[in-house]
Amino acid sequence: MGSSKDHSSITEFLNVDLDIYAPFDLQSLVSSLGKRVIVLYVGRERRSYAAHLELARRAKSADSTIRGFCGLIQALPRAERRLWNRTKRRDFSIGVQAGEHPNSSDFAIEATTVRAVAQLGARIVLTVYSPQLLSCGVTVD
Repeated sequence: MGSSKDHSSITEFLNVDLDIYAPFDLQSLVSSLGKRVIVLYVGRERRSYAAHLELARRAKSADSTIRGFCGLIQALPRAERRLWNRTKRRDFSIGVQAGEHPNSSDFAIEATTVRAVAQLGARIVLTVYSPQLLSCGVTVD
């Protein structure tokens, strides 16, 4: 990477994925979310089942994306909400692309959002992608 501050050398928020893991098929839970989510993957993963989702609409921040997901989960029909409650793990995975500039970046999650995540029995996970990926031509989104 050169010393110029091109877009690829900037630390930035990418997106939030909702990663769900369960001992049962998650297709009906995912289907109930409809077109409000983009399904990255749903199916078997090793000895378990997993679903990896993004919001269909692009949010401006990690906080607003997580709140959007929380709203969808809170609005699930009773049967699908019971499935959600039976899952093994629920992660809101915040993706951040590390860059050379600025020296530090803050991506705040509001207290009300943290409470909403806790009420859903979920975790907030921070995934930071190395700036070395940029120099290899790999893009993450």
